[in-house]
Amino acid sequence: MSDALLIVAFLIGYLLGSIPFGLVLTKLAGTEDLRSIGSGNIGATNVLRTGRKGLAAATLIGDALKGTVAVVIAGYLGGANAAMLAALGAFLGHLFPVWLKFQGGKGVATYIGVLIGLFWPAAVIFCLIWLATALTSRYSSLSALIAAFVTPLFLWWFGHPALASLFVVLTLLLFWKHSENIKRLQAGTEGRIGAK
Repeated sequence: MSDALLIVAFLIGYLLGSIPFGLVLTKLAGTEDLRSIGSGNIGATNVLRTGRKGLAAATLIGDALKGTVAVVIAGYLGGANAAMLAALGAFLGHLFPVWLKFQGGKGVATYIGVLIGLFWPAAVIFCLIWLATALTSRYSSLSALIAAFVTPLFLWWFGHPALASLFVVLTLLLFWKHSENIKRLQAGTEGRIGAK
């Protein structure tokens, strides 16, 4: 496979990943600028703070599917390596979108989306762990962190060392983007799901 095709796969991933669905959908719905409320984040959790559950769900789906679509397109054009590069591109695109001065989201939905495209059973495990942790702790951030921590281990255990290595990188980036949440969790000041 040519290096040019791998670069194209990464760029397809980045451009799709950088579509800020939260910002686009809230603007179309006529709500205030998403970056001026709550955490200022462009993801589904912050969209939920507008009180528009439908918009939050649509943001979650959009942010996940852009990752899945990038992986599927690249995989079709160039195989497994291209798919993994597209996954990395999509995740980085969401975290650092060129259109928003590289100030993007925290990446949880896109992480799930690329996981669906690369090895969907791991995405199911991620969601189950997220749900179980969320139901017991009522912390969205903690649920995502635990699920992301388990993901590379699951991939390695099921004989996908290359994917496991990729998701070590994505997980480290996700933890870094959640550094403020981690500080609040340690301090006991992190907001719980459903809290006013």
